[in-house]
Amino acid sequence: MFVRFVLVILLLGVIFGGIFGWKQHAAEQAAKLQAGGPPPAVISASTVRREQWPSYLRVVGSLDAVAGIEVTSEVGGQIASIHFRSGQSVEQGELLVALDDDTDQAQLQGLLAERSLAQLKYDRTAKLVRDKSVSKSDYDEARATLDSAEAQVAAQKALIEKKRIRAPFSGRLGIRRVDVGEYLTPGAPIVPLEQLDPIYVDFTLPERELAHVTTGQAIEVQVQAYPDQAFAGAVEAIDPGVEVGSRSFRVRARLGNAEQKLRPGMFADVRVILPQDDNLITVPDTAISYAPYGDSVFVVSDKDGKLSVERRQIETGRRNDGRVAVVSGLADGERVVSAGHNKLRNGQAVTVDAKPAPGERTAATGPDA
Repeated sequence: MFVRFVLVILLLGVIFGGIFGWKQHAAEQAAKLQAGGPPPAVISASTVRREQWPSYLRVVGSLDAVAGIEVTSEVGGQIASIHFRSGQSVEQGELLVALDDDTDQAQLQGLLAERSLAQLKYDRTAKLVRDKSVSKSDYDEARATLDSAEAQVAAQKALIEKKRIRAPFSGRLGIRRVDVGEYLTPGAPIVPLEQLDPIYVDFTLPERELAHVTTGQAIEVQVQAYPDQAFAGAVEAIDPGVEVGSRSFRVRARLGNAEQKLRPGMFADVRVILPQDDNLITVPDTAISYAPYGDSVFVVSDKDGKLSVERRQIETGRRNDGRVAVVSGLADGERVVSAGHNKLRNGQAVTVDAKPAPGERTAATGPDA
């Protein structure tokens, strides 16, 4: 019994001694860590570099037809025939719709008969006035009657012609709005007609760019329907004034559109090409911390082989393919934190990851790597 008791005491002593020893070891390790500070943060770093960027102004705009209308009728009448298909391309003057003109044609025949009679009376009076058989006033009356008859014939012919609705310019038709037999009121829409080649792009620029844009200046346009294709054009007109509310001015450029890929109303990403290239200092866009009080980056410094970071305010400029131009605050060749800067603070020790930042890994492992 006594031996069993001694064994239990010894076993408990071993257990409690192990627990105490483990806690003592953990406390010593924690003390060592606190004495040495937190471990360095792992970051990705990128080198600030100087790049040659083509100089341009990038804005958004909207495409607009050089000429675009809803084809309508100036006069009313019942539709006798339709001479086009929806979506068809038409030439200027091509017949689109013919309204019923039977009554108008009959009235024209009556007016032609009246004109013929007025012509006979005028010819007879003109012969008699030379013989002084009738007075000059009778001759003037016959002349006026003939002129009136000719005017009525011309007006009736014009009315009949207005019932033959033609394309006012060459272009592409939209979806027709009418059917044969329908009564068409004056001004009612028949079909949209758009001239697609060439086509306009309208956009606005801030007033500070007014000195950088002139007529004839080259532009490039991209649209969401064809993201990999750029459409070339040139500035055609610039508004003479600046809008007071927005302090911007309106610009219109003309684009060739032979394949008719561009359509009125499309959203356009416009680049106005400037005459010179810019030699810029750039960093990855992932390196910049954006804040209302200003943009900043963490700059990596090396002191006696130990890396640390320092927050620095910068002024940013244009953006291009994932990189941002830095107007001031950085020098060529410096290194900035491009990933892992969310929890950094000034003076914190860091370790640079051997892998490039996520935004740069594609370029580093591309087909030419």
